[in-house]
Amino acid sequence: MIRPSLVAGLLGLCSLPLWAAPPCSVDLEASDRIAYDRELIEVSRSCREFTVNLRHSGTQEKTRMGHNWVLVRAADLPAVHDSGLLGGFANGFVQPGDARVIAASRLLGGGESQAVTFAVSRLQPGEQYRFFCSFPGHGGLMQGRLRLVD
Repeated sequence: MIRPSLVAGLLGLCSLPLWAAPPCSVDLEASDRIAYDRELIEVSRSCREFTVNLRHSGTQEKTRMGHNWVLVRAADLPAVHDSGLLGGFANGFVQPGDARVIAASRLLGGGESQAVTFAVSRLQPGEQYRFFCSFPGHGGLMQGRLRLVD
């Protein structure tokens, strides 16, 4: 005879994924091919913070093939990209103190990695967000979308 508590327990295990918290982080890889390994990052509104684990899987040093991850509103991308060039190499081609930058990693060379965490409260429902690499010449190829989801 099957015990009711056993059945209830098994049913509870089957529904576990429905109760599991959404992932509040993502792994993102950048390579010497001037590309990220994904074009879309989805962030759940239920996350307080979200972390992007950026890894440069290439072999070249950051002075030759540096990569970073910069998050901005889509409308701000061209201006942030252009002003980042004035920030120079020492600042990872991100203008220091630029309030339009929601989050940014440092510039990474081959084999390096960095986790970047930001408050999800900085994202607004309905707004479009883009991430990109600000290293000169990379921004046009290394871009993606970040979307806030329920």
